[in-house]
Amino acid sequence: MKDRIKEKRSKHERRKVRVRAKIHGTHKRPRLVVSRSIDHIYAQVIDDDKGLTIAAASDLKIKSKGKKTDIAREVGKVVAKEAQAKKVKSVIFDRGGNKYHGRVKALAEGAREGGLEF
Repeated sequence: MKDRIKEKRSKHERRKVRVRAKIHGTHKRPRLVVSRSIDHIYAQVIDDDKGLTIAAASDLKIKSKGKKTDIAREVGKVVAKEAQAKKVKSVIFDRGGNKYHGRVKALAEGAREGGLEF
């Protein structure tokens, strides 16, 4: 059991390093970062050149109840709305070490519905 958890974590870290090696957010096209835990999901729009967080959203702010994927889609819409208020229209999607599946995919689709371009 313990080895499975270590293996899962190491695969996550390898994916994270591989993804981040190819991605760098700029002022014109910042990074949309997704962080996921068992219970919650968080999204940030980050300008790596300046080291600033332009917009952020999480499911902690959303009052609606329902499936985690539906809530993740709402988080995507909220972060898109906040980013557009700061004149950001296009982002680079950084899924971190997460697979593009389930809640991460729903958040990305919600951000697209909210008006962000990937």
